[in-house]
Order: sequence, then structure tokens, then C-alpha cells
Amino acid sequence: MNKFHGTGVAVVTPFQADGQVDYSALKTLIDHLVNGGVEYLVSLGTTGESATLNKEEKKKVWEFTAEAVNKRVHLVAGIGGNNTYETVAEIKAFDIAGYDAILSASPHYNKPTQEGIYQHYKAIAEVTPLPVILYNVPSRTGSTVSAQTTVRLAKDFKNIIGIKEASGNFELLNQLMRDKPQEFLVISGDDPITLPMIAMGAVGVISVIGNALPKQFSDMVRLCLNGDYKAAQPAHYSLIEFTRLMFAEGSPAGVKTALKQLNICGDTVRLPLVQVSKDTAEKIKEQIAIIQ
Repeated sequence: MNKFHGTGVAVVTPFQADGQVDYSALKTLIDHLVNGGVEYLVSLGTTGESATLNKEEKKKVWEFTAEAVNKRVHLVAGIGGNNTYETVAEIKAFDIAGYDAILSASPHYNKPTQEGIYQHYKAIAEVTPLPVILYNVPSRTGSTVSAQTTVRLAKDFKNIIGIKEASGNFELLNQLMRDKPQEFLVISGDDPITLPMIAMGAVGVISVIGNALPKQFSDMVRLCLNGDYKAAQPAHYSLIEFTRLMFAEGSPAGVKTALKQLNICGDTVRLPLVQVSKDTAEKIKEQIAIIQ
């Protein structure tokens, strides 16, 4: 599964001013990411505002993304939800052409028990035509996938190949790294702690800020994966303030502001998300000037 080592980017979905998907800008963004040297892309993860796209829009974005990528990098589809049966149906109907895996977030809002989380992913694993990457993001879902549940899933289902881990809980990470099968991938889902997570054994990151700064961030990740943390530290520290601003008023509003400053796409987001304030936008502009 070396195809998921390195930097993956959770691709934003560009919108026109009227809220319609901007496919021209999406193509520009995809080229920006591929040329920036990232290893793979994630289409319609949380950062892609998948919660606000209908089924037809999702289908079209997935198809367009696969065509635009044209196998230049590996590609992952974000498919998840808090209705297990609906998620299973969506996976069964998904056109896998051009895709290498599915990223599926733990169910949100319902706050299932660990057994409920296990059974949810079991249902997915039994029908998916592609490998599955779990996604633990308690800040969004309202519940945590424990290390024990992750290890249980990894051992029971060979097509569950890894987890995007965004809990920020290093006690959980310690247990997971100690107990997981050797081949099971742990991927950082939290930009600011990617360096220490790789030091613990993570194989890379699925990034938000990589939308705007693919070369800077993927270069840093590769240094870490090569064990050269001394060389990686300056890049890591130089991105701290930029990364903070990306999440200061919600994601992906922050990174879309950066992308607008870079003339890659607009900063329109769909409600209930809103654009960042003028003050934050100005600070993001200043940071881009410093980093570039």
C-alpha cells in the first residue's frame, strides 16, 4: 500500500459565486496539486463539502475528478455517513473507475458505541470493491473510534487497510501504533501534528493546507518519511501560523481564501459555512507572501 505513503490532499470543491460547482476551477486545482508533487488526492471528503452536495453532484464531481487526474496520481473517494444502509448503497453504486480506495468517516451525530462503529465498518467492508481507509475525527463526529476498535477491524478485514487519524489523542495513537498489524497504515488527518505523527510511525498525511501549498507541505512530509527531521523542522515551523489561519474560522473557508489569493479558485462555500472575515483574509494573504 505504498501508494498511500506521503501526502494526500483532501481536495476542496470549488463553487461559482452562485453556488454551482466550478469544474474549470476544479481542473485548475487538480493540476496545481499534481504539479505540486503530492502522492494522492481525496475527492469529496469533509474538506470537499460533501455534506452539502446532492447525489448527482457527487457523481459528477467523482467522474470529473477521475478524468482530470487521468491516473497521474492515486485517487481516493470520500464515502461515508451516519446511515449505514445508505452508505452501503452508495458504495455499491459507486463507479470505481480511476479510484484506488474509499475513505469513510466514522458515523456522525448518532454517537454509536464501539460495537456500533465496528458493525458499521463491517457492513462497508463486506460490500466494497475497493480498499477502505477508516477516518477517526471526533471533533466532527461526536464519537471516537478507539484504538481497540481500529485494531479489531484491521485484523478482521484485510480490505480495511488504514486509518486517517485526526483525534489528536496521543494516548490513543500510542496504543494504536503498538497493537496494529504491521501492514496497517496510520495516516495523519491533522496538518499541525503530521511531523510528530510520522515520527511515531504514521506513513503520511491527508492534508487540508496541501490544497494551497502542495509542494511546501509534501516536501516537508517526504523529509520526515526519510527520517530527516532536522531538515523538516524549519518547514514545519514556517507553516504553523498559516495552518492556524486555515482553521481559524472553519474549514474549508480558510483554505479557499488562500486558493483565491493564489488565483486557483474562488472562496465561495455553501451554507451553513460562510467565508472568512476580511481581517482573517488579510492575514492569510500576508502569510502566503511570507511562505512563497
